Amino acid sequence: MTSGDQPSDTIGAGGARPAAVGFIFVTILLDMLSIGMILPILPKLIESFAHNNTADAARIYGLFGTAWALMQFVASPVLGGLSDHFGRRPVILLSNLGLGLDYILMALAPSLGWLFLGRVISGITAASISTAFAYIADVTPAEKRAAVFGKVGAAFGLGFIIGPAMGGLLGGVDPRLPFWVAAGLSLCNALYGLFVLPESLPPQRRSPFRWKSANPVGAVRLLASNNRLAAMAVVEFCAEVAHVALPAIFVLYASYRYGWSETTIGLALAFVGVCTAIVQGGLVGPAVKRLGERNAQIIGYGGGAAGFLIYALAPTGALFWIGIPVMTLWGIAGPATSGMMTRFVSAEQQGQLQGAMTSVKSIAELIGPFLFTLIFAYFIGGNAPFALPGAPFLLAGALLVVSVVIAASVARGPESNQAPQAAPES
Repeated sequence: MTSGDQPSDTIGAGGARPAAVGFIFVTILLDMLSIGMILPILPKLIESFAHNNTADAARIYGLFGTAWALMQFVASPVLGGLSDHFGRRPVILLSNLGLGLDYILMALAPSLGWLFLGRVISGITAASISTAFAYIADVTPAEKRAAVFGKVGAAFGLGFIIGPAMGGLLGGVDPRLPFWVAAGLSLCNALYGLFVLPESLPPQRRSPFRWKSANPVGAVRLLASNNRLAAMAVVEFCAEVAHVALPAIFVLYASYRYGWSETTIGLALAFVGVCTAIVQGGLVGPAVKRLGERNAQIIGYGGGAAGFLIYALAPTGALFWIGIPVMTLWGIAGPATSGMMTRFVSAEQQGQLQGAMTSVKSIAELIGPFLFTLIFAYFIGGNAPFALPGAPFLLAGALLVVSVVIAASVARGPESNQAPQAAPES
C-alpha cells in the first residue's frame, strides 16, 4: 500500500516519522513538566494536612501512591485495548484533558479526602505515556525502537529539569500555585495535540476491542505468552518496584535527613532531570548500538543499584548529590528493555503490550508506596533497633541487583536476529 492510500490524518509505514516522534516528544515533555512541578509540593501539602508529622505524612503519601497505582492497574489495559481499536490519538488527548482537570481539582482541594480523589482520577487518566510509547512502536522500525525510545525518554529528563525547579519556586510562593500551572500545561498539551498530532495507527492495522484481553489478567497473560517476554517483564517489575522508592520517600527523606527546603528539593530534582536528559538523549542510542540491548540493560540497572547505595549511606546532602549522576545511568536500561519487548508481539498488539507493561508498573506501584514509606517510617521511629532512614534505598538497590541477575541470565541464552512469533490474542 502506498502512502497515498493512507488516510490523510494517519501516519503510514512510509509516513513522516521524525515529525511524529517530535509530536510525541513535546507531549511527554509537557506531561513531565506538569508532573515534575507537583513532585516537591504534594508530600509537603499532605504533611500540612497531617499536622506536620513526617511519619504520618509518609504513611498517607504511601496510601495515595497505592490508590493511584490501583487505578492504573485497572484502567491501563482498557485504554491500551481502546488505543488498538480506536487509535492512539484520542486516548492521548483524553488523557491530557483528564490530567488538566485533575490538577484543577487538586489545586482547590480543601482536605485530604479531596486530594485523594484527585489522585484516583489521575490514576485513571494518566495513560498518555504508555500510549505514546505504543505510538512510537507504530511509526518506528523494530531495530531502531530502543534508540528512539531513548530520545523520546529524554523528554522525561527535560521535563524534570524545569518542572521540579519551577514547582519548588512556585511552591515557596503558594503551595497550590504549582497545581494551577500544571493544569494549564496539561490543558495546553491537549489543545496542542488536538490540532497537530496525527494518528499513528491506520484502520487496517487496528484490532477489535476485547474485554478478555483489556483487563489486568488478560494483559499479564499476554506477557506470559513468550518466555523471553515473560523474563523481561520480571526484570521490569523488579526495576519498577525499586523506582517507586524515589517518588515515595525522596522528598520526605531529603527534608528529614538533610533539612532541605522545597526549593533545594526542586533544584535536586532538576539536576536529576539534567542528568537524565544527557543519558537518555545522548547515551542510549550509542550505548545500545555498541553494547547491545541486553548489555545496556545490565549496565543501566547496575548503575541504578550503585546510585541507591550512595543515596542510602550518604551522611551529608553534598554527598547525596554525587549519587544523582550515577543513578541516572539507569536510564540506559529502560529503552533497551522496551525495544526488546516490542519485538515479541505483533504490530496489532503494541497497544496491548504497553497497557500490559503499565499494569506491571501499576502492580509495582501498588506494592512500592506502602513498602517504602512504612520502612522509612519504621526506621525513623522510636521502635526501630537503630536509626536507618536510608533503609528503603538499600532495598531498592537490592531489587535492581535482582534485575541484573535475571537480565544476565537471559543474555546467556541464544541470540536471534529473527523476531519471535507474535504473541497470540488473549
